[in-house]
Amino acid sequence: MHFTGIIIAVMTFVTIGIWHPIVIKTEYRWGTRPWVVYLLVGIGCIIAALFIANVYLSSFLGVFGASALWGIGELFAQRKRVLKGWFPMNPKRRADYGCDDGKKAET
Repeated sequence: MHFTGIIIAVMTFVTIGIWHPIVIKTEYRWGTRPWVVYLLVGIGCIIAALFIANVYLSSFLGVFGASALWGIGELFAQRKRVLKGWFPMNPKRRADYGCDDGKKAET
């Protein structure tokens, strides 16, 4: 039996699961400004995946890089979710959301 596909599927599932809280915490702490870091990590991982012969490591880096790139869009979507009140707003960054005195900003 060959488990390569199953192992890669589990790595993909876990990687995507890890990125979800990373995006939420990044937006809470720093807003959308780190999107450039996500871009560099994503491109770097995808390029590295092209040069690694090990199928598991190459797959992991490819999925991790793609998740980082997908995270850019999710970072901006997370900001919208915060503005809708679906996620907590960082009180130290209230001005970044166009809020004063704790009122929700209009989207």
